Amino acid sequence: MGVKLKDLVPRHETSFSDLSGKCLGVDAFNWLYQFISIIRQPDGTPLKDSKGRVTSHLTGLFYRTCKMLEEGLKPCYVFDGKPPSFKKVTASRIKRREQAHYEYLKAKEAGDTKKALSKAMQSARLTGEMIEQAKKLLEALGVPVVQAPSEGEAQAAFMTTQGDIYAAATQDYDALLFGSPLVVRNLNVTGRRRLYGRYITVNPELIRLSEVLESNELTREELVMLGILIGTDYNPGGVKGIGPKKGLKLIQEHGVESWKHVEHEWQIYPPDVLAFFMKPPVKKDYKLEWKTPSKKKVAAILVDDFEFSAERVDNTLSKLDLGQTGLSGFL
Repeated sequence: MGVKLKDLVPRHETSFSDLSGKCLGVDAFNWLYQFISIIRQPDGTPLKDSKGRVTSHLTGLFYRTCKMLEEGLKPCYVFDGKPPSFKKVTASRIKRREQAHYEYLKAKEAGDTKKALSKAMQSARLTGEMIEQAKKLLEALGVPVVQAPSEGEAQAAFMTTQGDIYAAATQDYDALLFGSPLVVRNLNVTGRRRLYGRYITVNPELIRLSEVLESNELTREELVMLGILIGTDYNPGGVKGIGPKKGLKLIQEHGVESWKHVEHEWQIYPPDVLAFFMKPPVKKDYKLEWKTPSKKKVAAILVDDFEFSAERVDNTLSKLDLGQTGLSGFL
């Protein structure tokens, strides 16, 4: 879900060429959820092989990763580990997903493709099997994978602060709360996209934590508390009636003690959530190494196992072999 800070965050348009040669820590779960939500048939049906296995996540992961490599970017994928004890998939969220799936099936049966697609996207689910398939494909592509002990965005933020990667790549704003100096959005959806019946061009966005704090006159602790008031993955929904602007006003008046000045029945003690954002568990002995993609291994996964077009896979990988990626400089 992520924290809804969009209205308070200055964003700067960037491009693949601007990011060429830079290492980006991709929030793997965030991207995979995007792929399985968006990459579907017009009626909402996800892409599948002849065995009925979903392949939307592999399609998005393969072509987007190859696009980044072709443009000279150095992606590494950071996978979530064990969430904190107070992060729970709420019963209401599960119910909403189940209801969306039911409405998707009804809309599909009725021939309402527009509604079917919308509901299908809302009911997307990432399984453990999909995660392992994604890791196997990334290994074949020679792209490093980092398994975080807890939240992937926290790990990517830590790696950014250490100077080992340039920025955290994610659609959510949580990486800012975890302290990532730089965040890049839209890398996984860059290009011409259809939105509300018309086509728009989506470009990557660069966000600087220092600019977010300065423009809103906040410390990082206060930014985290603002997120808690609005709602995070650990306290979904936040405080009723408080959005970004009202929350910002409260924070500017009361600082990190703002949670004491609202009428709300806190299920989780706000200072505990604040402490987790400020100092989350991270892996410090990770290794980042890029290798030349293995055509044989990639083909064995995508073509032999999941029935991708051999010609399309080969054509995509051939672009990486023409010296366009600078892979030799990655080793």
